[in-house]
Amino acid sequence: MSNSNPYATEQSTSSSDGGPSEVIALKGVNKHYGQHHVLKDVSLSVKSGEKIVICGPSGSGKSTLIRCINGLERHQQGEISVEGVVLADRTLRHIRREVGMVFQSFNLFPHLTILENCTLAPMESRKLSRAEAESRSLDYLARVRISEQAHKYPAQLSGGQQQRAAIARALCMQPRIMLFDEPTSALDPEMISEVLDTMSELASSGMTMVVVTHEMGFAERIADRVVFMDGGRVAEEGPPQQIFKQPKTERLALFLNRILTH
Repeated sequence: MSNSNPYATEQSTSSSDGGPSEVIALKGVNKHYGQHHVLKDVSLSVKSGEKIVICGPSGSGKSTLIRCINGLERHQQGEISVEGVVLADRTLRHIRREVGMVFQSFNLFPHLTILENCTLAPMESRKLSRAEAESRSLDYLARVRISEQAHKYPAQLSGGQQQRAAIARALCMQPRIMLFDEPTSALDPEMISEVLDTMSELASSGMTMVVVTHEMGFAERIADRVVFMDGGRVAEEGPPQQIFKQPKTERLALFLNRILTH
């Protein structure tokens, strides 16, 4: 019997020990911008349902790493796979259907209402009818507690509301994995907590999440593992208790001391 999955030749086997399977795998990933070597032999794996927080100083490669996972940035060496599918030109559309992305700058279409922003991708990529897409969108807007904003335009919402709309928009594709690239960095301090609360609720639902953030309290609360990047490399990783209380490297200790005292 032939396999109907067009990516079958690139599928990896699930976990043989019965534990959560590996859903993201980076092996020896390198990324250059001209002469600037941004990612240096990065290897990282994420299991199904795991919550990974990536932190580190500016310029350490955090955002580039997360953008490489869904092909927004192209790496030059190494391999990235999502649910066993190797990232390549021909698999990019498939991977982006399974991986939701939330940016620091919201990236909502300003000429569309919040509801229209949310229904666009499910109708185009998932081939949902307008009625199905609107029903799904209203459900997710309710989950992030902004259903009353559905017929407004992005400019009519606060920054926190816009970011929650962006989270709802990503969820409307019903992705298996969610990536967050510093989702609170463009927000006023009073708006940060409402977005982090929404993300915490999403984490408690069992969603696989990779989050780039400087919100260390949030990281300590929701992360299964914290990854510290420095100079384009994974310098240290471990459970939050170890990373925050017993850092193994002087570089991480200095970073934490600086960020936690500001």
